[in-house]
Amino acid sequence: MADEFSTKGAYVTGGEFSRDTNYIEDRIVADPDAIRAMPAPPKSKVGSLGAGLTEGAEAWPVEPGRYRLVAARACPWANRTVIVRRLLGLEDAISLALPGPVHDVRSWTFDLDEGGRDPVLGTERVQENYFKRFPDYPRGITVPAIVDVPTGGVVTNDYPQITLDFSTQWREFHREGAPDLLREHQLDEMWDVMTRVFTEVNNGVYRCGFAGSQQAYDDAYDRLWTAMDWLEERLASRRFLMGETITEADVRLFTTLARFDPVYHGHFKCNRQKLTEMPNLWGYARDLFQTPGFGDTIDFLQIKQHYYITHEDVNPTRIMPAGPDLANWLDEHDRASLGGSPFGDGTPPSPVRESERVPASGLAK
Repeated sequence: MADEFSTKGAYVTGGEFSRDTNYIEDRIVADPDAIRAMPAPPKSKVGSLGAGLTEGAEAWPVEPGRYRLVAARACPWANRTVIVRRLLGLEDAISLALPGPVHDVRSWTFDLDEGGRDPVLGTERVQENYFKRFPDYPRGITVPAIVDVPTGGVVTNDYPQITLDFSTQWREFHREGAPDLLREHQLDEMWDVMTRVFTEVNNGVYRCGFAGSQQAYDDAYDRLWTAMDWLEERLASRRFLMGETITEADVRLFTTLARFDPVYHGHFKCNRQKLTEMPNLWGYARDLFQTPGFGDTIDFLQIKQHYYITHEDVNPTRIMPAGPDLANWLDEHDRASLGGSPFGDGTPPSPVRESERVPASGLAK
C-alpha cells in the first residue's frame, strides 16, 4: 500500500466515532412512477417500507441482468446484501462482484479477479464506478454498491435500503420457497429491534474500535455490552430475533456476530467476553451459520485480512493474528429445542454456485 494512499487518519479522528450515514439514496424499484408519487420516507438509520424517495433521489426500474452488486466478503454491511440475495434466490437477476479484502484510502479493488479488473464492469476499483456517475463524489467509496452495467455508474450504496428493496421490489424474481424476511405482523417490533441492533451493536463495535479518546471508548464499550446482554436475554426464549423463523433482523445481527471473536473482540477492544462465552448468542450464531445462505457467505480469512491490514490507525504493524480457532462454528447447537425452523413454510436456497463459493482457506476451521 503506497504511503500516499495510506489509510492512516481515515478511521480514528479523535473523540467519539461518528458514522457518515449520507448515502446515494436512489432506489431500484418495480414501479418507478408509483414510487415517485409516494411521500418521502421518515428519517431512518435502518431503511423504510411503504414510502417513496428522499429528496433528490432517483427511481430506477427493476430489470434482471442490468445491475451488478459490488459486495466485498470482508465488509459486514456488504455481507448483508449477499445473504439476502442468496436467501431470496436473486443470483440470476443481480450479478455479484467480489472485491478483495485489503484496500487503501481509495477503497475497494477487484484484485481477486484475473488481470485485477472486474470481468463485467472492467474496472480496477469500485471508485471508478462512483466517478463515472459522480466525477467529484465527495464521500467515502463504500460497499455494498449497485452498479448500472450499461453505463458503469453507481446507482446506490444505501445498504439499509438495498436489502429491503430486494425483498419487496424484486419479488417477481424471487425463487420458489423464498422466505418472507419482512413479516407484516412483526414489522413494528422488528423496526425497533433493528434500530437498536444497528445503533448499539452493528455500529457499536465500530464506536469502540475507532474511538479517539479513553472516555469515548469507555462510553461505547458500556453501550455495546448493555445491548449484548439484552440480546442474550432475548434469545433465551426464542430461536430467532423475532421468534420462530429468520427475518431481516437476523441477517443484520448475524454479520456482526460472525466477526465478533475473529476481529471485534481483540482488534476493536470489545473484550468483556467472547461470543463463545455467551451461551444464547453463541448458539444462535451457530444456528444461523449452519443455515444455508448465512455461513456459506462468510470468509473468515478475508474478514481478518481486511480489519487487521487495512485499519492502520488501529493496527499500525498490519500484522494479522493467527487465531482464534474457528472450527467451533460447526459444533452442534440445541436451538431447535426452542421450536420453529429457519425458513418456516419456505425452503432453503440451492447450494452456492461454483463461481460464488467461499475458498476453502476462508472457511471455519
